Amino acid sequence: MLTTNDLQLISGKGISEIQIQQQLNSFETGFPYLKIISPASPENGIIIVEHDKMIHLLDKWDNYLKGNASILKFVPASGAASRMFKDLFEYIDAAYSVPTKAAEIKFFKDCKKFAFYEELNKVCIANNGKSIDELIVEGKTKTIVENLLNANGLNYGALPKGLLLFHSYPESKRTSLQEHLVEGAMYASNVSNQVNIHFTVSTEHRQLFENHVSESVVAFEKSLGKKFNIGFSEQKPSTDTIAADENNQPFRENDKLIFRPGGHGALIENLNDLNADIIFVKNIDNVVPDSLKNQTVIFKKVIAGMLIHLQLKSFEYVRKLKNEIISDAMLKEIIHFSEKELNNYNPDLKNLSAEDCKSYLLSKLNRPIRVCGMVKNTGEPGGGPFLTVNQDGTISTQILESSQIDVSNPEENAKMLQSTHFNPVDLVCGVKNYKGEKFNLLNYVDKKTGFISLKSKNGKELKALELPGLWNGAMSDWNTVFVEVPIETFNPVKTVNDLLRTEHQ
Repeated sequence: MLTTNDLQLISGKGISEIQIQQQLNSFETGFPYLKIISPASPENGIIIVEHDKMIHLLDKWDNYLKGNASILKFVPASGAASRMFKDLFEYIDAAYSVPTKAAEIKFFKDCKKFAFYEELNKVCIANNGKSIDELIVEGKTKTIVENLLNANGLNYGALPKGLLLFHSYPESKRTSLQEHLVEGAMYASNVSNQVNIHFTVSTEHRQLFENHVSESVVAFEKSLGKKFNIGFSEQKPSTDTIAADENNQPFRENDKLIFRPGGHGALIENLNDLNADIIFVKNIDNVVPDSLKNQTVIFKKVIAGMLIHLQLKSFEYVRKLKNEIISDAMLKEIIHFSEKELNNYNPDLKNLSAEDCKSYLLSKLNRPIRVCGMVKNTGEPGGGPFLTVNQDGTISTQILESSQIDVSNPEENAKMLQSTHFNPVDLVCGVKNYKGEKFNLLNYVDKKTGFISLKSKNGKELKALELPGLWNGAMSDWNTVFVEVPIETFNPVKTVNDLLRTEHQ
């Protein structure tokens, strides 16, 4: 089935024949749904942090920062911003000229509120000899949009979100990348006043990112009194997945195999390559101006303090399980911690011998930990928090996407609809064991949690395979703890008009 040219292509990507066959098998068999026990809730699985506990966790994190720990902020930033401008791209191609749809009308009505307005105005004058106001009066609104999106203008339609101007300040404008620098300095600065931030970027945009950082970092280091260590990585070619045709055979174009990026789940490889004790994960577009950063910073520290608490207890118990004869009382204490604080439940636990119980607890405690901020569901998209059944029959908290849930099953669909919270990609991760050794994160991926979607290439339909998502399947075998955080900490920019929301002004 694979030709000599095929083998050369996959070898160059670092993909094996076995992986190709496994991927093709996945098109045949699909992926099993996860069985839901119940949505996680404040009554079962989501922690509501009361004031006294919050003060304790903030102190715990601040004290941790005084040590010699390595802290990193990980920001997926490789996606292009083209989807932000979907409405405006459609407007350019529309048969009408006068802004008609609500999104078009709002864009022009409030365009002076955008941080990029002045730059766009300069481009309009340079390209057309007229300001935005003059072009609007003349009815040439499509020209304004073309200057915003196209390569002879600001080229925002092709740039990544990290390089777009998001917010205005009296003396400057900031991109979302620059906002991440400021935010990182507020909660992830180590004892030496160093801030480590890692961005995942696409190959074609990497040089633009590096240029932007080199142009920005000196001024921010001076104003914030910090030293920034900025790193970049790209999604590995070895994480690309083969496309399939309607018969689940390799999709070809001009006799060449077609591969597609494996989705954000591929970034577990990038995360695994980083060496840090504690890693924060947050999307590139979820930032706010300085006036609203306080809530974000407080709850970033809260979930980080919670992680330190859970990690220290886990380390203590792992050492006991490995090195001591455990009393019944201590075994019960460890079981209580595993169930009540780490959300690990084993229906057969009472039937295990003392030694088997120790082995089970060791397997559950000696693995990566993540604490995930959860916000109340207000209709925004995002993975939901659930108690689910794992492959080994145990029950744990997981973040599930709708594609992992059998919505055709009325019972499972009802459980999904009962979910009251969702994950805004607000994570802090402990990726080292009790000895300070890095876990191999690839060992904790549930490879049966990918999904298949229908795409097209040059008019031909194909099937695309997405790897287990970064914060659901790729972290499935971690210890997962949910903490409620305020909706004010979640302010994504999915469309350009989201920048007109109060939170971004």
